[in-house]
Amino acid sequence: MNTSSSSTSPFDHQPRTRIVFAIDASARTGELARATGMNKVLVVTDPGVVAAGHAQRVLQSLDQAGVVTVLFDKARENPTTADVDACLAAARHAGIDGFIGLGGGSSMDTAKGCNFLLTNGGRMQDYRGVGKAARPMLPLIAIPTTAGTGSECQSFALIADVETHQKMACGDAKAAARIAILDPALTLSQPPRVTACTGIDALSHALETAVTKKRNALSLAYSREALRLCGTSLPLVLQQGGDLTARAGMLLGAALGGLAIENSMLGAAHAAANPLTAHFRLVHGQAVGLMLPAVIRFNAADSETARLYDELGETKAAGLAAKVEWLLNLAGIPRSLADCSVTPSSIPLLAAEAARQWTAGFNPRPVGEQDFIQLFEAAFEPRGQGAPPLT
Repeated sequence: MNTSSSSTSPFDHQPRTRIVFAIDASARTGELARATGMNKVLVVTDPGVVAAGHAQRVLQSLDQAGVVTVLFDKARENPTTADVDACLAAARHAGIDGFIGLGGGSSMDTAKGCNFLLTNGGRMQDYRGVGKAARPMLPLIAIPTTAGTGSECQSFALIADVETHQKMACGDAKAAARIAILDPALTLSQPPRVTACTGIDALSHALETAVTKKRNALSLAYSREALRLCGTSLPLVLQQGGDLTARAGMLLGAALGGLAIENSMLGAAHAAANPLTAHFRLVHGQAVGLMLPAVIRFNAADSETARLYDELGETKAAGLAAKVEWLLNLAGIPRSLADCSVTPSSIPLLAAEAARQWTAGFNPRPVGEQDFIQLFEAAFEPRGQGAPPLT
């Protein structure tokens, strides 16, 4: 097996996030917040998490530990700069010394975005890129209630510009959560559609990070274990939503996928997904899933990338794409962009924007605007039932 291209790739790994993984681990939120030096926190979450009762349990844990809490429950899917500004107003009024991000990636990203502005000032646009925060940031505890984004283990906030609708990746080591609390019991309340979309997103992270130009020995370890966990757990979760063991596998797999992203970034599937979300409001996991098989086939035309795909399982790259398609079908995700009300006439615009996405630059095979046109065209072609699930 030729692994020289990844085993000798340089990296600088500084673990920033303590990971606490256990069923009912969220009951320790207050204790862990106190240990982190928090006295008054803003709990950033969304109405669905509140309705499920998760926010109340976390608030109770914080209260029992003597931590004063302020609830901001207005986080929205695909947060924009306006959402961050609303959260910022609440944080400033409360006079907090820490954040709890409770929910999906949107809640955690909103908390991170607010942290940038509260501690460093300016606008979210000022922090697009990496390392733009000059001053220290407040401690954050991230508690995911979905198994998908891996945001709890990343130093990036993905925030859309409310005017241009373009997603901005705003990253800084200081934005990473001090602690990630992984409590599989919190994911049991996920509706089936959320389970499906976030699960496909987690799977895509494992597959994209395994082949990017920035991959290295450490990121590959995270990618492969994330793929093993998600590949075995996702079919079970999709068919038996109450399987807590499978839920635990997905939650841990998603977190490891987040660590893989921190060390190797993503590729063309995510670059293509962002314009679909911006212009047609496709759920992120759905958009990535729709594009992923076409991207795998595109990348596999490069022999080195095809070899990397082959090493991920007992199948060739074409079989890997078919297995992803099987999972998409099992998840009930539409298999054609036409089924999502995306218009063929929008392809040039989508391709132009995808080519400008930051993650496109990390794709293992060079990908430009014309390539994205072909990828979007391929995603308009409905596919069959695919192969059995990943094992």
